[in-house]
Amino acid sequence: MPEAHGLNKLIRPLRYHEASRQWFAVLFVPLVSFFGQPSQELVVAGSIVAVIGALIRLWASGHVKKNLVLATDGPYAYVRHPLYVGNILILLGFSIAANLWWAYALMAFLLLFYYPPAISYEDAKLNKLFGEHWQNWSRNIHALIPTFSNKAGPTSSEWSFKQSLLKNGEPIIVLYLIGCMYFLVTKL
Repeated sequence: MPEAHGLNKLIRPLRYHEASRQWFAVLFVPLVSFFGQPSQELVVAGSIVAVIGALIRLWASGHVKKNLVLATDGPYAYVRHPLYVGNILILLGFSIAANLWWAYALMAFLLLFYYPPAISYEDAKLNKLFGEHWQNWSRNIHALIPTFSNKAGPTSSEWSFKQSLLKNGEPIIVLYLIGCMYFLVTKL
């Protein structure tokens, strides 16, 4: 990367900082839950979207073996970054359920701020780690929009609850999300 100057020198490290991207979601969900002005219809619709996002994350986290094996099965047979797809759906679901106009604006700003560089970085890292295997797989699989047809080719691993829980902590994240959605529901 070229050397950054001025404001870009302060902003660029944040855009590529994985922990700040994760904390954005961890703080966004209770923030919109606390200030939310839910209606029953929007809570139901938002909950459905958030549950779909959480299920995608659970599915993906049980397949990914970070930096050890290129995940090309499960949701990775349809989209390169299913964990990000799950995040986007969770945040969208909470925005819908909270019924706050500014939740959409904040979500859109932060997703545009973090995800393009994160996807670019992840793709470059995976290309470096897995070379031709990654290139062949990524040629047929979009970053965030599912192909809805398995173009990944033959796959071999199975989903693992142990992988999802111990390596990625997804069930704990799901419990956190349930608690925040419950808080929103109590505001009805």
